[in-house]
Amino acid sequence: MCIYLQGMKTLKTLFAALAFAPCLYAQDIAGILPPEPNQSHPEEDEVVEVSTQEKHFSNLRQLTFGGDNAEAYFSFDGKKLSFQSNNPAWGLKCDQIFWMDIEEAADNRIYQPLNVSNLQGRTTCSYYMPDNKRVIYASTFKAGAECPPAPETSGRYLWSIDPNYDIFIGDEKGKVLKQLTEVPGYDAEAVVSPKGDKILFTSTRDGDLDLYIMDINGKNVKRLTNTLGYDGGAFFSPDGSKIVFRASRPQGADTIDYKNLLAKGLVAPTNMEIFTMNIDGSNLQQVTKLGKANWAPFYHPSGNKIIFSSNHHSDKGYDFQLFMINIDGTGLEQITFESKFNAFPMFSPDGKKLVFSSNRNNGGTRDTNVFIADWVE
Repeated sequence: MCIYLQGMKTLKTLFAALAFAPCLYAQDIAGILPPEPNQSHPEEDEVVEVSTQEKHFSNLRQLTFGGDNAEAYFSFDGKKLSFQSNNPAWGLKCDQIFWMDIEEAADNRIYQPLNVSNLQGRTTCSYYMPDNKRVIYASTFKAGAECPPAPETSGRYLWSIDPNYDIFIGDEKGKVLKQLTEVPGYDAEAVVSPKGDKILFTSTRDGDLDLYIMDINGKNVKRLTNTLGYDGGAFFSPDGSKIVFRASRPQGADTIDYKNLLAKGLVAPTNMEIFTMNIDGSNLQQVTKLGKANWAPFYHPSGNKIIFSSNHHSDKGYDFQLFMINIDGTGLEQITFESKFNAFPMFSPDGKKLVFSSNRNNGGTRDTNVFIADWVE
């Protein structure tokens, strides 16, 4: 789900709402966060300083410089990342999908990633296919080449569930190879199983924002969730047998508001918690009961823990740090302590590295960049 910055009166309210976006428009981050303290960008091939509290990080490197860059996810061989960016230096007016060679980007701050999307419409939520050459992502380009306008929200802070989003497969040269979804409604937030056989995604095709699973070729679509609320931002466990996701569960008067807004293609942010289930939709378990915004979950390589972003600890609501928790809801541990925004964590396929997006080290701007660190247990 991608958000628009309209109708928000205060930073506090905006940050409280921000954390619910599964597939966040990268440019939306920039206008929200207060600038970080002035810091110079690192020189080429320089390791970024890590807080002594961030004991799980070593050899932290910055991979993007400028604009807003988010949702960077590893290829199956762990050598590349797909991600979304609105970097104005690249001539972008809204998010498009790019890919980078990790080693080349880590050694060269002027490295220029190549586009995966066709630079039309608005895109979100990319993920590499098992061949390490093709990328799955969502785009609105079939509805028009221009960036879609923000919706009318009548002064409220709302997200647009754009029904023009469909899921596509593209190559590393910006060519659209295949369209996987053509059913009316929002289809986005697609990820691929580590077994290489299934794709998870969120859709409104049956009237609510639910999780679905399909074969890698787009066939045999099956609905996995059916409880009222926004289910999304899902990822597979390392062995491909389970799913972790974040969900809202509106209650009482919030239920009426949720349904009315959804009928208009809109969603108002509500509390989000982390859930797990089997890939057939069985054995649904709520992992967190922290309140506020708990989102962007990803399994630890062991399959027994989950790393995620949260502001539950923040009195002001706009301090998003990474946390890790056991799958049974015990053992909560804070992972990051630097800057006011850390999110979209993903472990490399071999479990040795963690990639995430952060506002740290941004030279006093509001830029959000991609970082990668060696993971220390």
